[in-house]
Amino acid sequence: MKRVVITGLGAVTPVGNDIPAFWESLSNGRSGIGPITHFDASGYKAQVAAEVKDFDITQYVDKMAAKRLDLFSQYAISAAQQAMDDSGLVCDPERLGVYIGSGIGGLSTMIREEEKLLKSGPGRVSPMTIPMMIANLAAGNVAIRFNAQGPCLPVVTACATGTNAIGEAYRTIAGGWADAIIAGGTEASITTLGVAAFTTCMALTQNNDPATACRPFDKRRDGFVMGEGAGVLILEEYEHAKARGAKIYAEVAGYGHTCDAHHVTAPDPEAGGASRAIRQAIEQAGYCDTDRVYYNAHGTSTPLNDASETKAVKLAFGPEKAYQVAISSTKSMTGHMLGAAGAVEAIVSVLALKNGLLPPTIGYSEPDPECDLDYIPNTARRTDIDLAVSASLGFGGHNACLAFRKVQ
Repeated sequence: MKRVVITGLGAVTPVGNDIPAFWESLSNGRSGIGPITHFDASGYKAQVAAEVKDFDITQYVDKMAAKRLDLFSQYAISAAQQAMDDSGLVCDPERLGVYIGSGIGGLSTMIREEEKLLKSGPGRVSPMTIPMMIANLAAGNVAIRFNAQGPCLPVVTACATGTNAIGEAYRTIAGGWADAIIAGGTEASITTLGVAAFTTCMALTQNNDPATACRPFDKRRDGFVMGEGAGVLILEEYEHAKARGAKIYAEVAGYGHTCDAHHVTAPDPEAGGASRAIRQAIEQAGYCDTDRVYYNAHGTSTPLNDASETKAVKLAFGPEKAYQVAISSTKSMTGHMLGAAGAVEAIVSVLALKNGLLPPTIGYSEPDPECDLDYIPNTARRTDIDLAVSASLGFGGHNACLAFRKVQ
């Protein structure tokens, strides 16, 4: 197995549209949650979301090209360009891949073209509808942009998408099938249908106070806040990166992937699948009891997820060590970015490892007896760590986990 490292990062998020702005916001506990502005949400029970702000796609593509891209693809291209610029990657096109997934794909395009169909008939539907809507086109558009002719895989595992995309890219490079892969996740589903549907399946909070709407692991939590954006990392074979003198953020040291096989939306309350995914990742990373660990939680602020995930951490690390693991849910600031969440949270984990600063879980004030671990409440913590772990738990029972170490 070849070693795999991270040489570039890019992000478009509710708290910043590049890595410096994103990290500065998280380090200071700044939330991106506010009233929905993408549409009139006055008749909705859920009226807050974590929207991307001041996004300008024309920094990356011209106006005519942008009109042929759904917003989820625009976010992906923007984050990918940032990551490629950061990496300075030069690679044989046939050895360069793209693994960028989306949980839902071009939902805004689907809604807009359906409205045209119903109002004006089938002849008014855009010929670009399918290329803009289908979930694989974020990866496809990025591959075209960078002439990436190697493996191209748009993972779709709901909220675990970004983590699985990075993990599968890691396995592909480690197995020798590519030298580098542009990997991550993207989502743009803060739409009329998206918010209505997540609300009726009882997933979203109906607390419309932006300051308290998302409070992971707090006893008063009652649902997640929708977010949007993209996160992209450049994964590269270690010797390839070293040979070109690349800047290296961290090494991908482990990856775990399991399924609950329990329910279409609810996590397994016994946390068997989630704990196995975490354990797979940390064991592959050579975890030992003396490691100082940061765990970026899935931490959605839903009653079932946060309790189940707490149990998963205890099962994976052991009942004593679990209380020494520093945990935070950065969804308290970014909202739940769905298919992009895992990728953005992998970036958080890498930066926490590199910078020795652990972002907080903001909005936390009332402990829950079922959630009794160290959740880094409200204020970032400066401390060096040996192992950074990032987990994502998706609808359908998809569990994925990544582990990162500094390069030795």
